[in-house]
Amino acid sequence: MKLTEQSKPKYPRILAENDTYRTPQFKKEKVLLSPTLSFFPRLFNIVINSGRLAKQGKYGPEEWVQSSIDILDALESSGIKIEVSGMNYLSSFEGPAVFISNHMSTLETMILPSIIQPIKEVTFVVKQELINYPYFGHILGARDPIVVGRSNPREDLMHVMNEGLKYIKNGRSIIIFPQRTRSSRFNSEHFNTLGVKLAKKAGCYVVPTALVTDAWGNGRMIKDIGRIDPSKTVHFSFGKPLQVESTGAKEHLAVLDFIREKLTAWGREDCIEK
Repeated sequence: MKLTEQSKPKYPRILAENDTYRTPQFKKEKVLLSPTLSFFPRLFNIVINSGRLAKQGKYGPEEWVQSSIDILDALESSGIKIEVSGMNYLSSFEGPAVFISNHMSTLETMILPSIIQPIKEVTFVVKQELINYPYFGHILGARDPIVVGRSNPREDLMHVMNEGLKYIKNGRSIIIFPQRTRSSRFNSEHFNTLGVKLAKKAGCYVVPTALVTDAWGNGRMIKDIGRIDPSKTVHFSFGKPLQVESTGAKEHLAVLDFIREKLTAWGREDCIEK
């Protein structure tokens, strides 16, 4: 179904009503003995309850945004500081877009819905292994992601192009992480051009997206369950929407430059692979 203003859901609340969001001061002042032990029980509770709703067919866009906000609140209550900028760009144009971002941790998959979904109907390109997770897989599945594997990159490319085109024509934006896998280091050589190609084919905008989310570390035994480190600030930033012209090479380079510039501005040059 093509999305219209009348068909858009009513959300519990929008993360910020202006261009930026910063964790409120009263949350920054919290001091916890163990941020990790504080956060994960709350996360598991949110994921289990949301997964149950998804299995019952009761997990729509409003529930997705609310659970994303609940996870954001849990992170902040554990001492994590979150800053978001460039939100005005999300409403600066009509229609859907392709959001192209670097990918560091599980955190962005959990938090981006609370930022983007109230403004642009959106879904992710995700790996099959995430759909196989207990509860979390049901949550993702309820939001109709574009699912890819790792065995045949060419088939994945065609699948994303074909399904992405259908989604965009029906008014839904796509979030793409073009890196081969999530990493605390940004390497432009591992950043494919799939997002730009999809936007060109669909005739929609590209929104450069940069993030730093290594405050949620990777676990040793289970990758998604790592240390929560309040000494590191979480950053998200959206850039000026780009209309893809010619081959898209110029826009691809602009996305890479945007991510590098933001990482540098945030004082995280250590995340840029030379």
